[in-house]
Amino acid sequence: MEVRMGKQETEDRDFFDAESAEGDISLESCCGSRRKKRSEEEQRALLLRLKRVEGQIRGIERMVERDAYCPDILVQVSAATSALNSFNKSLLSCHIHSCVAEDIREGKDEAIDELCALLQRLMR
Repeated sequence: MEVRMGKQETEDRDFFDAESAEGDISLESCCGSRRKKRSEEEQRALLLRLKRVEGQIRGIERMVERDAYCPDILVQVSAATSALNSFNKSLLSCHIHSCVAEDIREGKDEAIDELCALLQRLMR
């Protein structure tokens, strides 16, 4: 028997599968759910950052295909890594100012433990 899922259900499943890849994030996180509704401005800014990183990665791929000099590739990889780190800092700031702050206001002190665990993972 084949089970068919609608587009939204498939997207939800993919979202949850990606989020639980490490397996130790509780199901009750980020404002009591595994999803975060972002403002259009916040979403646009985050996606713009990711598009820039994507462009950098595609450029690196072309450099490898064209047998570019190793140090030149490494410099571009470093730039892409910095851009991705910048994305992480921006997203983390949004998370702290919205989800974590809201959970603390609601008396959900476990948000602090979750934030500490997240910071430990990000600083590996």
